[in-house]
Amino acid sequence: MLNSIPQGTTLGFDYGEARIGVAEGDALLGIAHPIVTIAEVENDKKFAKVEALLKEWQPKQLVVGLPTHVDGTPHDMTAVCRRFAQRLNGRFRLPVYLVDERLSSVVAESLLKEAQVYGKKQKPFLDQVAAQAILTTFFESGYVDLLP
Repeated sequence: MLNSIPQGTTLGFDYGEARIGVAEGDALLGIAHPIVTIAEVENDKKFAKVEALLKEWQPKQLVVGLPTHVDGTPHDMTAVCRRFAQRLNGRFRLPVYLVDERLSSVVAESLLKEAQVYGKKQKPFLDQVAAQAILTTFFESGYVDLLP
């Protein structure tokens, strides 16, 4: 379903089974910035941290990066990220948008190199900067897929 991007605070997520990068941004300004990486093993702890972020930032909507192969076909993490997005929607009753994240990690690495952050020093920031790239894609796209 195609929709216009709603205005207001937005949280973006780069979901991984080991870590979840989180970024915050404003659709009106079209600016996103990284805020945190959630590194919890248990789902209850992951969602408790997400809930704390929602209380702090009071977003109008959420964005989850949807990974695919370079040719756009789904892979194992595609379904996992869809499930994460559905859980966010079910638990927190906020609109959740899915955004193509094919090159978000490449963009994140490039941004960190520009900031002169290299190698192992990138690890704590990589996921949240990838979430920033996902959110920027959301803001620049003009329309997105809303989770049913």
